Formats: sequence, structure tokens, C-alpha cells
Amino acid sequence: MAELQRNAAGRLVVTEINGEPAVPYMGVGAYKPRGRKAAPPIARCADYPADGNKVVPDLKEALVRAGLRDGMTISTHHHFRDGDLIANRIFEIAAELGVKDLRWFPSAAFPCHAPLIAHLDSGVIHHIEGSLNGPLGDYASSGKMRGMGVLRSHGGRYQAVQDGEVHIDIAVIAAPTADPFGNANGVEGPSACGGLGFALADSQYADTVIVVTDHLVPFPCVPWQIQGNLVDMVVVMDRIGEPSKIVSGTTNITRSPDRLYIAELTAKFVDAAGLVRDGFSFQAGSGGTSLAFAIYLREIMKRKNVHARFVRGGSTRYLVQMLEEGLTDYILDGQTFDLEGVRSMRENPRHVHTNPFVSYNYHGKGNVASMVDIVVLGATEVDLAFNANVVTHSDGRLMHGIGGWQNCLFSRCTILPLPSFRDRIPVIVDEVTTLCGPGELIDVVVTERGIAINPRRQDLIDATRDSGLSITTIEEIQSRVERICGGKPAKPRFTDNVIAAVKWVDGTVIDVVRQVVPAP
Repeated sequence: MAELQRNAAGRLVVTEINGEPAVPYMGVGAYKPRGRKAAPPIARCADYPADGNKVVPDLKEALVRAGLRDGMTISTHHHFRDGDLIANRIFEIAAELGVKDLRWFPSAAFPCHAPLIAHLDSGVIHHIEGSLNGPLGDYASSGKMRGMGVLRSHGGRYQAVQDGEVHIDIAVIAAPTADPFGNANGVEGPSACGGLGFALADSQYADTVIVVTDHLVPFPCVPWQIQGNLVDMVVVMDRIGEPSKIVSGTTNITRSPDRLYIAELTAKFVDAAGLVRDGFSFQAGSGGTSLAFAIYLREIMKRKNVHARFVRGGSTRYLVQMLEEGLTDYILDGQTFDLEGVRSMRENPRHVHTNPFVSYNYHGKGNVASMVDIVVLGATEVDLAFNANVVTHSDGRLMHGIGGWQNCLFSRCTILPLPSFRDRIPVIVDEVTTLCGPGELIDVVVTERGIAINPRRQDLIDATRDSGLSITTIEEIQSRVERICGGKPAKPRFTDNVIAAVKWVDGTVIDVVRQVVPAP
């Protein structure tokens, strides 16, 4: 069993992950490492074709030339979301070559990656360091994965690579358009998916970088989101992804009357708090309620004749409409959530492609996240100290990735609009099952049964005192919901086996996830 130590949040966490030392969470802003960034090996132009043509016959040949062998770290990105066609093929090839004990380091995983369970069972993949949701989350929660999973935010992933915590041996970047030199973008070609920002660290730091495309164009591929002088090989395939599947169940606007009401309340709250003013900025998450919030906010902005300086994406057709209507000067976009967002990024120079280094990396000289006025996010649970959980459900199973959620908590006002219960299970609990974000960074919880403001934010309490909104305490909302649901939710049952570590934005361990005991 892994050695555990109590961290600054009071959680017992591991001090070693898969044989490597790990630092327990010390508090927001307390961990200040020193040293230099990691670096890729020195490359030599003499080793690459003078005519710039790096195309190799197929992905298997590229992986063989890259020296694929036991124990390596293989990275992929998730800009195709549930439409990715590359990751599964990589590990099919690894199995054909008899390679074992690989670490898969995706920027996120989706249900389309369920076939990788067979490679976890066979030993081709040792463990996954990325979101463990859907079938992969169930697999890990049952204790079947041999190594310990690691859950990081988007910015935390960049930080881990930059700081040398994770060394990528081979990065495979699915690119909707590329040239033979390796310049690539995601906004053109039949598989256009938008930006490729989540592959930036991979291209900068991996030992070997392979770009895979289904739309090869003559040099130069412009714009280039991935730079060809960082790329070793280019592979052309028939199809690399299904763009229609970047729109997943979590990126559709809610149809629930209760959740639409919560979204409307959230918009009314930010207006009442004086946050909707000329030149403000906001970011809404990819959940259905957060998307609905953007629609209600748009109407308030139009009524007040207010425009935003910028909005942060994940872009959707709703943000694109705001850009095209002149309600914002820019979309700063790290991930495209629908095909209208892809079109807009391709056509509109004010729809700006960004990446986790600029937006979220906590070990940089500042980032965009802390400059956003309003952030509206989801959560699976919130407790009485405003701590929040986004990776496990009330039954303790891993069901979601962190994404950019942790990074966004540093905004000037972080709001969680949530239904007060799901499936008759209260969402506000005494203590969250898994701590993903400390309560000191979460300002407001909006439910259909009241709005709770963190007592730390006296300014928001004062601003909304006479708003007519149902401002109350988080304890009162919990009490109301427990009366409706018949009491507190049952606590999940765990074994002592730690199956995953949850990293904070600075690379420290804020919590762990244990193996779930099956329901009797």
C-alpha cells in the first residue's frame, strides 16, 4: 500500500506515484519550486531531409523509427473529443510489436477509447495519466489498472511536462491539415476540429513528434498551430477523426427547466453584483447549464448595451454569435466545442487560437485565467467549506476529467451553478468525496433553491443584498435539500487501494481516489 501523508487541505495523499516522488499539496500559492524547465534533446538539421519532406509510409513505420519500446510514455491530444481515431490505433500497433508497460499521457480520454481496456488487461498499457472517465473511469475505479492514474488540469498537464515531471518519449499529434515539413493546424481540411493547443507542450518537449493528418497540403501550411521544426515525421492516413463528435453530451445546452432556471439565476446574479460592465470578460464551461448561462448573459448585455473585451473559450456557436454581433472584441479559444466554433476560428482573426501555456500554466509569468472577471463552471459535489469535486460522483466512481476547471478557479469571480440534487442525491455535502478545488477560490454556488455566497466575498454579499434574489447560506440550502431527499447521501465505500492521484495546478497532490467497493 502507498505511504500516505496529510496535506495542507487535511487529505491523506500519496508521497510516491508509480515509483516517483510526489509533493503533497501545501496550499494555494505556497509551493514555489526552483530550477530550470525541462528541454527536448538537441536536434540536428543534418538528420532531416533538406527538402523538408518528412512523410513516412504509415503510423507503424513512424513508431518503429521512433524506437517504440517497453516502458515509454506516449502522448496524444483530445481535440476530436469522442471522435478521436488515432489513440486506439497507436496501441494496436504497440500490441502488434509486442511492446509492454506503456504510459499513456492523453490531454483527455473519452468513451471512444474504451478499446484501450483490452491493452490495459494485456499489459501493453501500464497506466493512464489523464482524465479517467466513462468506461476507463469504471475500469480504474474497480482497481484493475496496474499503475496509479494521475488526474491533472489542462494547465497542470503543461506544467508537468514543462517542469520535467512527465517526460514524453513519443508524441502523436492528430492534425486536420499539415504539410510535409510538419507545420499543422486544426482549422482546415475535412477533419477540421479547431485549435490544437493541447498538443503544444507535446510538440515542444517530446523526444519524437509525429504529426498524423488526413489532409496533406504543399508547404507552407498556414496558419501553423504546430511548428514543423519541432516535428520529426509526418504520416498521412485516410481519416484521423470524426469532427461531428467534438459535440458531446457535455457540450449541448441543457433542456431541463430547473437547470435553465439556474442558468438564468446565475446571469441575474452577475448583473446584480455589478460584474456586467463595459470591457468585462467571462468564461463559461462546457456543461449544459454553463452554456445556457451564456445565452441569458447575452440578452442582459444587449439590453444594457454592454460589450465584453474578451470571452474565453471553449468556443461554441453561442460565443461565436456574440463575437459576430459585436458583443465582444475577441474570443480567446483553447478548445473548440462545435463546428460553428471551428468555422469562426478559421475565418475570423478576432477568434484567437490559444493554448494551456498562455491560458492556464501556473508555473508561468502569469496567465490569462486570473484576468477573467467571471467564470461559470460545473461540479459534481460542493461541501460546506465551498470545496468542490469534479472527478468522482457520490458513489466514488471516476466519471469526469478535470479539464481547465482547476485553472479557471483563479478568476475574479468563480460561480458554480448546480442542481441542488441529482437522482435524489444531494449535491451539497458535509465534505466532498474527492477534493479538486479549494473553497477559498470558489465564490458563489447557485441552485434552484437559493444562491450561496462564500463568506470570504463580503463584497458580493453587499452588492446583492437588495437584489431581490434568493441569497442564503450554503448550510440552509443543504438543509432544505436533505429534507426533500430524506437525509444526507450515503457515503461511498472504498478499499485502501489508491487508484489515482489528483494533482493541483502546481503539481502537488491535493487528493487521491481509492478503489470503490462494489455495491452489495
